[in-house]
Amino acid sequence: MTLIQPSSIGRQSTTRSVGRQFQSVIIMLFVTTLLAGGIGSRLVYLQMVEGDRNRALAENNRIRLIPKQPARGTIFDRKGRILASSRLSHSVFLWPIAQKEKPWTETRKSLSELLNIPESEIQKQVEKAGYNSTSLLRIARDINPAQITALEEYRSTLQGVEVDIEGVRNYPNKEVAAHILGYTGEMNDEELQERKDEGYRLGDVIGQMGVEAAFEKELRGEWGGQQVEVDGAGHVQRILGQKKARAGKDVQLTLDLDIQKAAEKALGDRKGAIVAMDPNNGAILAMVSRPAFDPNVFSKRITPETWKKVQSRGNPFVNRALRVFPPASTFKIVTATAGIESGKYSPNTVLGTYPYLTVGGIRFGEWNHAGFGPLGFVGALAMSSDTFFYQIGRGIGGPTLIHWTRQYGFGEKTGIELGTEELPGLVADNTWKQKRLKQEWTIGDTVNMSIGQGFLQTTPLQVAVMFAVPANGGYRVKPHVLKDNEESKNWRKSLNMKPETIRVVRQGLRQVVTSGTGKGVNVPELPPIAGKSGTAEAPPGLSHAWFGAYGPADKPTILVVAFAEHSGGGGGKVAAPMVRQVLEAYFKVKKPKK
Repeated sequence: MTLIQPSSIGRQSTTRSVGRQFQSVIIMLFVTTLLAGGIGSRLVYLQMVEGDRNRALAENNRIRLIPKQPARGTIFDRKGRILASSRLSHSVFLWPIAQKEKPWTETRKSLSELLNIPESEIQKQVEKAGYNSTSLLRIARDINPAQITALEEYRSTLQGVEVDIEGVRNYPNKEVAAHILGYTGEMNDEELQERKDEGYRLGDVIGQMGVEAAFEKELRGEWGGQQVEVDGAGHVQRILGQKKARAGKDVQLTLDLDIQKAAEKALGDRKGAIVAMDPNNGAILAMVSRPAFDPNVFSKRITPETWKKVQSRGNPFVNRALRVFPPASTFKIVTATAGIESGKYSPNTVLGTYPYLTVGGIRFGEWNHAGFGPLGFVGALAMSSDTFFYQIGRGIGGPTLIHWTRQYGFGEKTGIELGTEELPGLVADNTWKQKRLKQEWTIGDTVNMSIGQGFLQTTPLQVAVMFAVPANGGYRVKPHVLKDNEESKNWRKSLNMKPETIRVVRQGLRQVVTSGTGKGVNVPELPPIAGKSGTAEAPPGLSHAWFGAYGPADKPTILVVAFAEHSGGGGGKVAAPMVRQVLEAYFKVKKPKK
């Protein structure tokens, strides 16, 4: 039997045998360690780095915070009629913490198309709130029915987006009293930073102007909210806790809606202002400024197109009743007071009037270029003689005239609650002129000031305060828009004027209407009215027109000041008819039917 040995050709020698039985075990241990390390490091990352967010995401699947905005207080006029209230509307909210990177891109794009809001604007709001925020973030207010329907149709694809009902500000009279009421709007970054300590939060709506801003604390109310448990579909299962929102307080103003509407109609489309006030206590009955705006436009997002349209009117947010202009001849009330109170001129003083008066080598002309012959204070007020009051100003000197100008309240804010929008005006003196112009005060400056020109700058509201002094018998009132039951004496102080001064000024203002420059308000339908006109030089444009009046002349209950900016006409022709319309509304004059 022959044994055949296997050939060794092509075979390799396998002399190594130690450790071969552990090779597979080592590889398995290495792979296991690698996997465990990767998983462990991921767990560490999720726990330590992303822990808070993931816990919040898990909690957000079950518990949500729903803030409840308080109802803003209602604003009423003096007779209880609504000037500003809140109406229910639909707003769009989203949950920042529920947004994931990839779906959020699609959600943001869909919201932009449905709501007509740039994606960048939505993204900016979310980043401002922070992706970890568990509170609702408002991204659109007062959406229309078509948008509500579209959002409902796409609800399944819009993760973390909800439509809810909330109150938005409503002004039923639209532009009427817009400047005194103001408007509301969402806080910007700067406002939020300033008021964070007061409990304000991102997306809060606050008063931005007028009464809405002045009484923000009273109107605002206090936020409430709910903590609710939801299911996977986002439906509320039960309320875990809640705090009721506290509505803001209502505010009643001194405004009379009828008088306000009459003043709005009287001013029309002219650029200017009208102020109607109770001369006995400073209660504002009406305040109009043109151009105006509709505060309802701020109840929803302002698009660039809307903003451009609003601004095209020409500075519509400027309250011209609180801006400064030269008061012109209305100021002769102050000059007459200063002249008699100084003791240098008796109430019976008579002075010649001329085509012009030369002072310091400069000719100061009379407005009629001829003069009126000899006049006393009463006649000079009636005819508004410039050369008469030039002589009074020159005679008493700058310091005395400046003193009485400030006594009447010029050069400082009146104290009205809208103080952040009010300008103090300017009563220049030697110190001011040296500082600003490096020049000494001259007698020419005093002469110019005596007829309400020169450096003097006043607001229509300040001019109304000036008219109240002769109207109420010598008291400077503090204008106010908040209605209360305080007695008149708490809103005014005496200027300690001589009875003769008050008598002469009142007689002069009455004669302005009966036989002077204000005959436009001397009509049988009205009670006896007293007033004063003014036409201010306003280079390089057309002149400003002024007229102020009060009535009844013997015991006034209302005064009205009308101002027409760059009207190009005289106060008696342009502004007096506006005052007459307001007085007719106040005294309920019934005009015959055509």
